[in-house]
Amino acid sequence: MARPIRIMLVDDHAIVLEGYRRLLDKQSDMEVVAEAGDGRTAYQRYKEVQPDVLVLDISMPGRGGIDIIGQIRLWDPQARIVVFTMHQSAVFAVHAFQAGAMGYITKSSKPMLLVRAITEVFAGRRALSPDISQELALSHVGAGASALESLSPREFEVLRLILRAKTCAEIASTLNLSPKTVANYHYLLKQKLGVGSDIELLYLGLREGLVTSPVP
Repeated sequence: MARPIRIMLVDDHAIVLEGYRRLLDKQSDMEVVAEAGDGRTAYQRYKEVQPDVLVLDISMPGRGGIDIIGQIRLWDPQARIVVFTMHQSAVFAVHAFQAGAMGYITKSSKPMLLVRAITEVFAGRRALSPDISQELALSHVGAGASALESLSPREFEVLRLILRAKTCAEIASTLNLSPKTVANYHYLLKQKLGVGSDIELLYLGLREGLVTSPVP
């Protein structure tokens, strides 16, 4: 009998972690071998455990999942990663795949879709939930892909933190960059996206679904 697929779970919500750990533990061919609640811990635990498949959210305190995907793929180019998130925007999926993810499943999907995605990614195939497949198709209809898709994963992560109202110093500390480098990213982001101010950047984030909470 083949050994079970060794899985690591990363999510900052304990209840969510508990829920899909139970789901995966019920599968005879799967075994949850590690968990983490933030990106920094996830990177360290991944190196220690070296799971077959990593399942992670992309919205976490501090370093986001997209940045962590890129970091893990630098350390392990063969890493098999499934994003499991609430974000149904094609932009998030595009950047997750650019960073090195092989699967993207939304949390509104049926639970067994995550199970199938893990199996597919473990076998070296890509996996998408139907809602994201549709969003990706629609995002390339008409005027073409969003300008946000032209950003690098690091630029997208800086943008995500800016839209969360993080200061230049906070972003620099989170991403291990210098404040000057963050300021340069900030300037280049506005140029690339064709906006002249942070207010316009915020409106763009709202329009593209990157900002989900009400703005005070």
